[in-house]
Amino acid sequence: MISIIIGSISDFDIIKKAIDLLEDFNVEYDVQILSAHRTPDETAKYVKEATEKGTKVFIAAAGLSAHLPGVVAANTIVPVIGIPINTSLQGIDSLLSIVQMPSGIAVATVGINAAQNAALLAIEILAINDVKLKQKLIDYKNKMKEKIAKDQKELEKKLSK
Repeated sequence: MISIIIGSISDFDIIKKAIDLLEDFNVEYDVQILSAHRTPDETAKYVKEATEKGTKVFIAAAGLSAHLPGVVAANTIVPVIGIPINTSLQGIDSLLSIVQMPSGIAVATVGINAAQNAALLAIEILAINDVKLKQKLIDYKNKMKEKIAKDQKELEKKLSK
């Protein structure tokens, strides 16, 4: 189980790419809107309960001061992946907020708006102990490799004209 937390409904279009990938891999997930600043007690409660119920990885998307991934990490011992959202300053403020976690509170961070990579990292974490999921990842990467080979052939055709 992967728990996804977004700070507001405006983050949904970004996180949808993660949801789509999790569905492609048939990975169970839950999505909640919670805030590090506006609903801190509810956020902590959800994270603790989700951990107890078997969440193996959290994905937390946040913009601006982007404290949500850190608050999630402060309330669990399972891996947390932060997605900085481009809300101002081209998302650099969010990125820096997430990667500058203090010692002892670890948050993995993907690129700005990189929800698909967050889902992929979460799937890779789950695949450590799941042979079927590991094979799906191998197949996924092979499809990417095949696409590049196909694109190369198409490029060669275009260049030979």
